Amino acid sequence: QVPLMQSGGGSVQAGGSLRLACKASTSVYRNECLGWFRQALGQEREGVARIDTAGIATYGGVPVKDRFTISRDNAETTVYLDINNLQAEDSGWYYCAAVVCGTWRPKYWGLGARVTVSS
Repeated sequence: QVPLMQSGGGSVQAGGSLRLACKASTSVYRNECLGWFRQALGQEREGVARIDTAGIATYGGVPVKDRFTISRDNAETTVYLDINNLQAEDSGWYYCAAVVCGTWRPKYWGLGARVTVSS
């Protein structure tokens, strides 16, 4: 079973909203802290949001926090990243990852989803 399976992404107009999903295997979902990272073209991968097994969220930066929401769905063993008011700088690849709890250190990755924001 693939530990992290991503869905969502695509092309969105600026100002729109998008939901990314990361479905985890049951064991991963129960035992791992999970996070979302993004990588813009030519940039390093950066942590956007992470959530621990109790559902406590941490965001990567002030500009991100106001428009990004990470959440967990226990019934679906899925972690979501909702992005509102998308901006051109949000374009890039978004990766789900299991992380060392309390840190941004990734343990393993999902395959990624591309987001393109057009004006």
